[in-house]
Amino acid sequence: MTMTRRFVSAFGVAVAMSVIAVHASIPDNVLVQQMVDQLATTTTGGLVTLDARQYYFDAPVTVPSKVTVCGQGQSTRIRAIGETGLDYYRLTGDLEWQRERFRVHIRAARRAGKPLVVHTRAASADTIRLMREEGADAAGGVMHCFTEDWPTARAALDLGFHISFSGIVTFKSAQSLREVAARVPDDRLLIETDSPYLAPVPHRGKTNEPAFVRHVGERLAEVRGCSVERIAELTTANFRRLFSIH
Repeated sequence: MTMTRRFVSAFGVAVAMSVIAVHASIPDNVLVQQMVDQLATTTTGGLVTLDARQYYFDAPVTVPSKVTVCGQGQSTRIRAIGETGLDYYRLTGDLEWQRERFRVHIRAARRAGKPLVVHTRAASADTIRLMREEGADAAGGVMHCFTEDWPTARAALDLGFHISFSGIVTFKSAQSLREVAARVPDDRLLIETDSPYLAPVPHRGKTNEPAFVRHVGERLAEVRGCSVERIAELTTANFRRLFSIH
């Protein structure tokens, strides 16, 4: 099981999702939920679409049922279903197993009444297509660590999703992403670390941590022509509303 901390709100750790679990099996899900209960924190629940067993060992992947994922998502401390989505980067062959797993998660999110945390990499067209076909707009959610173009962002926004930017938006090479960030509506904007990776400038290359999210906020403030305090206010309010944290 791989554990990673992700910060989806603004600059106050108190309103962060303290634990996000990227895990590949139903037993792992149960263990994470037990840990969440012990820590009295909040998390997202689900099975990551890119199963590590398939990616590294070409082992068989068992797609969990909608009922199974939904059942685990009913906990009041589970705030969302995910991280899920599609990732075709450096993958070839039949990737239908990814698409089927993503469909299951969308259906589970709709049934559980929880938002989705969606990952997409080198698969934006299929990601949006499946979100439309499966009615992801009924669940809502966030396109996390967004790196795609404006048409993809616009399509996700039209489905009621938020767009979340990570340290990548501070990279020198990310001008096109900053142009997208400038166009996202105030009420759909989120920021995150995606730690322990993707540390923003001036910490690029180091282990990322929640405290570094300030640099993401500062860069977005420059791009959007507002104060960093305004970014903090917007993203905190959006975070609380999306994940029903009051």
